Amino acid sequence: MDAIQNMLTRKSVKKYKADTVPKELLDKIIEAGLKAPSGLNKQAPIILAVTDKKVRDELSADNMVRDPFHRADPFYGAPAVLVVLADKSASTYLYDGSLVMENMLLAAHALGLGACWIHRAKETFELPKWKAFLKELGIEGEYEGIGNCIVGYADAEPQEKPRRENRVYYVE
Repeated sequence: MDAIQNMLTRKSVKKYKADTVPKELLDKIIEAGLKAPSGLNKQAPIILAVTDKKVRDELSADNMVRDPFHRADPFYGAPAVLVVLADKSASTYLYDGSLVMENMLLAAHALGLGACWIHRAKETFELPKWKAFLKELGIEGEYEGIGNCIVGYADAEPQEKPRRENRVYYVE
């Protein structure tokens, strides 16, 4: 798929089939994320590829905003969650992690998968439980959650949302 066409047609998917995403496809998405540019080439972001249903469901529960207007699963049933965290010692960690997220969203779309950026990774990975989880994985340092890239097979075609006008100003 042409890169620009891929960018123009990507939409956030918010309804997923339960079908497992093959590891080979997740690996391609992750590779695309890791190829994102980073400030001074520090490569501060890391990715947690969560496909274990129990861990995925715990992550979903702890990510949930607890108010009556939010659904039971903030990950919309997606079977895979690619959590981007970044080392806060890099001055550009937030931007670097955001670029990783965008690369993964575009890669998922190019591979025929649905994906969506879900917030609250920062809040979730500030919880002692998830700090301990990172430590169990051998991840040391000050990592901040940047975002959750949920991935799976779309169970409904996402609708095109209108774009606001007057968002570009030329200085010629």
